[in-house]
Amino acid sequence: MRQFLILLTSLFLLACSSNIDDYQTSQPEFKLEDYFNGDILAWGILQDYSNKVTRKFTVEIKANWQGNTGTLDEFFTFDDGETQSRIWTITKLENGLYRGSANDVVGTAEIKQQGSAVNLQYQLKVPIDNSTYTFTIDDWMYRFDEKRVFNRSKLYKFGIEVAEITLFFEKI
Repeated sequence: MRQFLILLTSLFLLACSSNIDDYQTSQPEFKLEDYFNGDILAWGILQDYSNKVTRKFTVEIKANWQGNTGTLDEFFTFDDGETQSRIWTITKLENGLYRGSANDVVGTAEIKQQGSAVNLQYQLKVPIDNSTYTFTIDDWMYRFDEKRVFNRSKLYKFGIEVAEITLFFEKI
């Protein structure tokens, strides 16, 4: 019974996340194909469930679009020297909807855009020590201006928030 109540509470909390429609009139408009086109530098932190910063990292992104398909080639460098790469393929659908896939994403990412905000929902495989874990990601990006985007991602396991990533992007 206790596990059922924990699961039910977790699902309720996930349902309470922001709604992309709340940003319909916010500015400047954040079109993925406009912002993620060219070279971008990002830097961020990973915080665990207790809000302790456990990692710092930078990301070099080379992005381009051909028609309705975009490629984001991301190269991560962590403060402990570890490196990772992720290559996103994003397809623009219609009405602010996109779909994305990457080498460490399970299935596809559902991506929604309204006004100055973009929300991604997906499952991410993360290597930790000698194992790989799959987390549910609720990823929110907010465009500040022509060059800058702010990003907050919450990582969930079994419906419980276990970590948060804060990231800043700047077009170079």
